[in-house]
Amino acid sequence: MLSLLLTVLAVARSALRTRGALALENLILRQQLAVLRRRHPRPHLAWTDRLFWVALSRAWSRWRDVLVLVKPATVVRWHRSAFRRFWTWRCRRPPGRPPVDRRKRGLVRQVALANPLWGAPRIHGELLKLGIEISEREVSRLIPRASRKPPSQTWRTFLTNHVGTLASIDFFTVPTATFRVFYVFVVLAHDRRRVVHFNVTERPTATWTAQQIVEAFPESSAPKYLMRDRDRIYGGPFRDRIAGMGIEEVLSAPRSPWQNPFVERLIGSVHRECLDHTCPSRMSSSP
Repeated sequence: MLSLLLTVLAVARSALRTRGALALENLILRQQLAVLRRRHPRPHLAWTDRLFWVALSRAWSRWRDVLVLVKPATVVRWHRSAFRRFWTWRCRRPPGRPPVDRRKRGLVRQVALANPLWGAPRIHGELLKLGIEISEREVSRLIPRASRKPPSQTWRTFLTNHVGTLASIDFFTVPTATFRVFYVFVVLAHDRRRVVHFNVTERPTATWTAQQIVEAFPESSAPKYLMRDRDRIYGGPFRDRIAGMGIEEVLSAPRSPWQNPFVERLIGSVHRECLDHTCPSRMSSSP
């Protein structure tokens, strides 16, 4: 009696579905049956099967309901792997300047330590006399820096003393299922760790970023200090707008994200808690 009731319920549920949904579900179940019928000790998913499920996760919202062979999190992991491989293929050339030979680095250091009054031009000229090809800029970068006394106020003390008048800004990226990259701009107030403003765009510019600051701090609510990194996106229009609002910029050192810890912690939380469990297909972008 119970089996008959379940059969009737299944037939009624099938009758309520649209013809397109039934056809799509039939196609998905046939694909998984084809995987199970292959001659392997355990079901083996080829790259075409993975591509099928990655494309289906973007095209159909009910793809999780009919997935049997693997977990939905596995499909999301496949998409992330495909995204990394795609951009690895696009960026085949290793980033950064070519490395300097170890012997040249040691020689520059030795000459600089033996002649503490010599600068980069003098050391560069002496190396050229010896037939060693190296640029003056590389010599300047390789010269060991003399140890200096720390300033009277440390960076942590500055953050503590001005926490009520500080705000931080930064960008972070969000990849999509179609291998596009969106840029998210975040403005964070330090006093209550409060997100004052955020916006998304596909092509950030200095003018667009300056407009976001105006929208984040209307009228007389602008902070006294604004912390940011040395990204090129903060160009002339942005700096002029900041100066017109009476805000003093505080720049972090190059390649030192720890100097802007609050907004970096916020970005990390967004990635871990919001973007790490989804396979985003589209986001609204600002002009």
